[in-house]
Amino acid sequence: MGGLLNGPWARELALLPWWIIAVVAGLAGFGAVVLYSAAGGALNPWALKHGIRFLVCLGLALALAMVRPLVWQQYAWTIYGVILAGLIGVELLGRVRGGSQRWLDLGLLQLQPSEFMKLAIVLVLARYYQFLPRGYETRPQGLLPALALIALPAALVMLQPDLGTAMSIVFGGVAVMFLAGVRLWLFGAAAAVAAAAAPIAWGLLHDYQRNRVLIFLDPASDPRGAGYHITQSKIAIGSGGLAGKGYLAGTQSHLDYLPELHTDFVFATMAEEWGLFGGLAILLGFGLILGWGVAVAIGARGIFQRLLALGLTATLFFYMAINMMMVMGLAPVVGIPLPLISWGGSAMLTTMTLFGLVLGVARENKRP
Repeated sequence: MGGLLNGPWARELALLPWWIIAVVAGLAGFGAVVLYSAAGGALNPWALKHGIRFLVCLGLALALAMVRPLVWQQYAWTIYGVILAGLIGVELLGRVRGGSQRWLDLGLLQLQPSEFMKLAIVLVLARYYQFLPRGYETRPQGLLPALALIALPAALVMLQPDLGTAMSIVFGGVAVMFLAGVRLWLFGAAAAVAAAAAPIAWGLLHDYQRNRVLIFLDPASDPRGAGYHITQSKIAIGSGGLAGKGYLAGTQSHLDYLPELHTDFVFATMAEEWGLFGGLAILLGFGLILGWGVAVAIGARGIFQRLLALGLTATLFFYMAINMMMVMGLAPVVGIPLPLISWGGSAMLTTMTLFGLVLGVARENKRP
């Protein structure tokens, strides 16, 4: 036993920041508690599976943390290419579910390549900028390939259609470009071009996507139709007050007024019962994770590891911020779950894979 505890695996595990792993586990555990209440005080169908999925994905994250970032650097292009091929495969052979074509049916399992592309875009751009000659970040020779790497998967995901995931891919890619040194004025120019092209983009949106934008601008225009989600979410959050109505005492969720109470709107479910204090606890947890991610990036050895850690941390921030803004009516409903809290196997797998990759950089920082 002593040899096992002093072996190479034990030494590698000792390099991991266990305090942040405890924070992640605490958020996932709180998510299970909220899902237990959302099911009316029952472990099934959500809370128990949420906990099991987290434990399995935590094991995956720890395994990924044992992989040196050099490996991801070497295979970044291959990973991106395989996932891009998967997105093309979805268009040709994908399975339709809920009106969207997002899954590849491989018999034993169904894969959603778009989820993995959220991470692959950060990986491949970190690799791209590592070997880009200094000063080329703002030149067309450096900008156009990076934009193409982002635009191609984002366009394929939009065809599924999945606006939320496409936004996640674009945000992660643009974040890496900015962190790599692309000038801020170029993003401003791109925003101006996007604004000018907004009428064209509006015409390309599906009806339900246009409705979501219109309802975001004025949810009171259709409170029992398209604006129902946001209206009920605001009621749930507002009625929670400072300390909430009490555990298992939420009326919006238990009386079925709040739609998607276990997925996209799980924060509203929590806020009704736990109030502002519960919301602040979740924000504190995510704040610790995001701050740790930035600290890992600052201490990273080399451009690739720094951009990988910062890009993935920015991606996690996007998930969290958009979901919370969405349930409070500050952003359109785009179907982005709250990491670690919302029910969903794909979301948990993506979040913990992201966490494992950053853990790998953190472990590398501590190596002699």
